[in-house]
Amino acid sequence: LHSQSKCIILVLFVFVLIHVRVCHIQARLAQVAAEAELKVPFIDELPSRQAQLAALTNTEEFDVLVVGGGATGAGCALDAVTRNLKTALVERSDFSSGTSSRSTKLIHGGVRYLQKAIMKLDYEQYMMVKEALHERANLLEIAPHLSAPLPIMLPVYKWWQLPYYWAGIKMYDLVAGIQCLKSSYVLSKTKALELFPMLKKDKLVGAIVYYDGQHNDARMNLAIALSAARYGAAIANYTEVIHLLKKKDPQSGREKVCGARCRDVITGQEFDVRAKCVINATGPFTDALRKMDNQEASNICQPSAGVHIVIPGYYSPDNMGLLDPATSDGRVIFFLPWENMTIAGTTDTPTSVTAHPIPGEDDINFILREVRNYLSPDVEVRRGDVLAAWSGIRPLVTDPSSKDTQSICRNHIVSISDSGLVTIAGGKWTTYRSMAEETLDATIKAHRLSADSCKTVGLMLEGAKGWTPTLYIRLVQDYGLEKEVAQHLASTYGGRAFDVAKMAQVTGQRWPIVGKRLVSEFPYIESEVLYAIKEYACTAIDVIARRTRLGFLNVQAADEALPRIVQIMGKELDWSQEKRTEELEAARKFLYHEMGYRSRSEQITKTSEINLDNHEVARYKKRFHKFDKESKGFITTVDVQRVLQSINVHIDENALHEILNEVDLNKNGQVEIDEFLQLMSAVKKGHVSDSRLAILMKTAEETLDQREPVSVDRSGGGV
Repeated sequence: LHSQSKCIILVLFVFVLIHVRVCHIQARLAQVAAEAELKVPFIDELPSRQAQLAALTNTEEFDVLVVGGGATGAGCALDAVTRNLKTALVERSDFSSGTSSRSTKLIHGGVRYLQKAIMKLDYEQYMMVKEALHERANLLEIAPHLSAPLPIMLPVYKWWQLPYYWAGIKMYDLVAGIQCLKSSYVLSKTKALELFPMLKKDKLVGAIVYYDGQHNDARMNLAIALSAARYGAAIANYTEVIHLLKKKDPQSGREKVCGARCRDVITGQEFDVRAKCVINATGPFTDALRKMDNQEASNICQPSAGVHIVIPGYYSPDNMGLLDPATSDGRVIFFLPWENMTIAGTTDTPTSVTAHPIPGEDDINFILREVRNYLSPDVEVRRGDVLAAWSGIRPLVTDPSSKDTQSICRNHIVSISDSGLVTIAGGKWTTYRSMAEETLDATIKAHRLSADSCKTVGLMLEGAKGWTPTLYIRLVQDYGLEKEVAQHLASTYGGRAFDVAKMAQVTGQRWPIVGKRLVSEFPYIESEVLYAIKEYACTAIDVIARRTRLGFLNVQAADEALPRIVQIMGKELDWSQEKRTEELEAARKFLYHEMGYRSRSEQITKTSEINLDNHEVARYKKRFHKFDKESKGFITTVDVQRVLQSINVHIDENALHEILNEVDLNKNGQVEIDEFLQLMSAVKKGHVSDSRLAILMKTAEETLDQREPVSVDRSGGGV
């Protein structure tokens, strides 16, 4: 009898497995069939922005008008257009210009939320995690070029925590079920240090590794929006809503929203976009649009700021992240490899809504302190190694009287006002698709629209078709691109990478044959700027922040690339010299304020009290006077160029001007002795790392002493 019971249980277990697998296959086949039925009007080439604006202006009435071009808004547009609804989308800035490009770059269910769900027996949080894990699997499937599984290590420093964390992570795997990316596992101390050698060894007892997804968030957002455009949605960035249009419902006598008065931000032209219904997907600006509909509407969104920093790639292994589950103030910090750099964050503090959030110095230093707690003392975590920093505003849904944003569930709500305005608010990046599906279901029901069922599960996004893990090899072989550049193009554009490669200019070198880089240490090439315009990039900021990610990876490198980017865009878009200057200044202002570039000059300025001993001051003055032969008390590019020529080193005059400008605090075109001493003091403290001027002058001094010529390369530098 006992053996019979075991056989029955085994048969039932196998049956369940087969049933689950069959259901999965049936769902996939159904999705493939549904995708085959969809028409793709713009499969070869996207309509221009001018054509999209013309469609918005000339279409008599859309079924759906989506306001907001973030992940949720773009998701709503894609869901609507694939249900055969006539769809429009407007975004007052660029696609993904807000929160959607400033995330932790994770596609995850939320380990923290599962912990809260279990500890508080919170079914809503549990279902949110389950939904997010389902969406994680879908997103990895529909955009494999932009996303991938990432192992994340949770180091354990107390023996009793090992079974506690192991049980929690195993529950995470269990909730994911068949969609679990890879099974989590426990590591000994020795093995953990092999995989993450930068980890602090003291008191380490072991580690647990689990898997989540990682993606290029801005490019993912753009892929969703471009996919909607290819299926026929009229989408336009830099198109703001001035006010909502309303008309009286003949049956109820009430005023109903029937579209929006819009303005092209670039030309100033105003026009009406009429639609049967309007969806508010404006993220942190949700309440602003709701008040356009009804001034009496109460706030439903409480914004929270999350700051991230980017530091050099050597701070983390190439393919292993780190999770700090309990920081000094109870938050969670991720420490992840991303785009060959290391990203660390995030903070969680209440904030006011702004289109231009600025990363605060306190938040940057908080993240650095937490990172130091987990890294080996051998690894000096320096403030000067911060290459970029940004702040993103999370649109948390909450009671307006609540002040503790850390305990708020990042769930979403769909509401419909008396006048028919549909609002989707809250949620998280990972669940954008299911949020869009729920929003469209509610919209169709409330406005009695005739539409097909949702088709976005398994619907491949822009660039996914034609992508394979070895696609980059064909790019190298067919076009003569560098391997690193080819890998970047494949992982950014997927199957569309060939279109970018075809636009690449011949280098005139033996190798690579094509593909001129914008900056030497990053794989971004000039043809991407031209392709960005086809992807609706209108400004230099669009290119450095969202078409490429240069501004998020290294603000100094982005600043150096800007003149060439503006030159290429200016020629293609026929910009006047005044417009080119304006674009350059706007982009530099963006880097300075929103991407943390101002922190570099601040780090030097804050060290006005020079922290050098007498011996160091004497040594650095001696070095300075090797360049300041006339004892003027300052040096210019002419002085530096003269010394470099004497040791047979040649640096472009523009590059030399940029090097001095980094240290020229009062911007008078010269570096005074006090500014140089302030720089060296900041380098000593770790506030500034790899200063190009400091390295150049030190190298030149050593060469002058030894009379041996050496080369000086660009160092990278922090902010």
